[in-house]
Amino acid sequence: MASRLADLASQMDQINEFDREPVAEAQLQGGGRFAGLFAGEHVAATEFVIGAFFVIHGVAAKDLIWGLLLGNLLAVLSWTFVCAPIAVRTRLTLYWYLRRIAGPGFMAIYNVANAALYCILAGAMISVSASALGDWIGLPATPLDAVLPSSAGWVALALVLGALFTILAILGFDSLARFASVAAPWVFAVFLAGALVTLPKLGVQSDFSNLWEVLSTKVWNGVPVEGQEKYGFWQILFFAWFCNLAMHIGLSDMALFRFAKKPWYGVFTATGVYPGHLLAWLCSGIMVAAIGREMTPGRMAQEALGVAGVFAVVLAGWTTANPTLYRAGLAIQAVTPNWPRWKITLWVGFVTTILACFPVFFLKLLDYVALYGLILMPVGAIVFTEHWLIPRMGIAPDPAERKGLLVSVPALVVWVATLALAWVLPFHLFYRWLPCWLFAIVLYAALRRSFR
Repeated sequence: MASRLADLASQMDQINEFDREPVAEAQLQGGGRFAGLFAGEHVAATEFVIGAFFVIHGVAAKDLIWGLLLGNLLAVLSWTFVCAPIAVRTRLTLYWYLRRIAGPGFMAIYNVANAALYCILAGAMISVSASALGDWIGLPATPLDAVLPSSAGWVALALVLGALFTILAILGFDSLARFASVAAPWVFAVFLAGALVTLPKLGVQSDFSNLWEVLSTKVWNGVPVEGQEKYGFWQILFFAWFCNLAMHIGLSDMALFRFAKKPWYGVFTATGVYPGHLLAWLCSGIMVAAIGREMTPGRMAQEALGVAGVFAVVLAGWTTANPTLYRAGLAIQAVTPNWPRWKITLWVGFVTTILACFPVFFLKLLDYVALYGLILMPVGAIVFTEHWLIPRMGIAPDPAERKGLLVSVPALVVWVATLALAWVLPFHLFYRWLPCWLFAIVLYAALRRSFR
């Protein structure tokens, strides 16, 4: 038995994800792989929650549709013109590029924070998937606003799902892309079918002649549930733009785009955000309206499509948790003494699974999505400025690597100052990141000129 485990560990050690070096030319991937990967990642279990939240927050139908169309366009442009070009030019993860710029000490602080936030996000996928599967097999319901798990069965189910999710994340980028390419079309089809089946229950006629009337009066009627804040067009636009802020403006998706042959592959994120962050959100809103605005993803899917709906929630959680765990594993791997990435991803998956057992982490999913992007965004601004603006200012790049610095003072000051500004700005939480990102760019450029 021991020899078999040793052989397995040796095989896992051979999986080279170029954690500390530029990706080799032979390992670059075509656009189709990215289309499949993003399609799977952004049609997630949490779409059942987020789309339902828009109904609960009383968004009007017209505000929702226009906000999602434009907000997702801005997100795709952010991936295409901010994240992907830097990744393709460097062929590095954000973590190792950041080490050159801000020093290993700064990178270690950032990576631990980054991994912790990603663990919570991946745990959300496991929790929603477990909720759906638990409802189907008859476990006591554990609502997503609960603090503690409702039963030992719930904990066991979360542990099993977490183990399955982690295994695929360990296998690396190519396995993630192939799995997502197969799973994504089916998951999206279930979202769409669930909404279509639900429409007659809401009173939509067979010829769809009263579709808009039903959607604007029974689904997105502009009236929030009691005790909930009302959202309008601007909240929706900014949420659609920043819900993946850490990935595009925050540059975490350098971990994926470093494998891209061309920087314009950022446009393939549209294969994920428009089906996932537009149509899937609309579909989940329709389904939650049909069950009286109750925030229960499993029941939403099961009422619409039975067993197929339940397994769609599970699979949607899997396809999104996988790349999230992969990113978290890379973050921790970059600060360890050359430990194999698979071992670290295994530990990250373990921590994530434990977190998934406690629904308290998902009390405020929309606000959490905003906060985790806001916390990581200043580092993306630092790297963006260092890569594009600093050379044009006549200043030598990569100061920490050249000078042997443990921590770059300008980078640390910018991160802390930007978060402090975000804390005190009198704006809605969804709006704060944009002025803070611009502030971080200007402040970092000024400090780099002063400290050169």
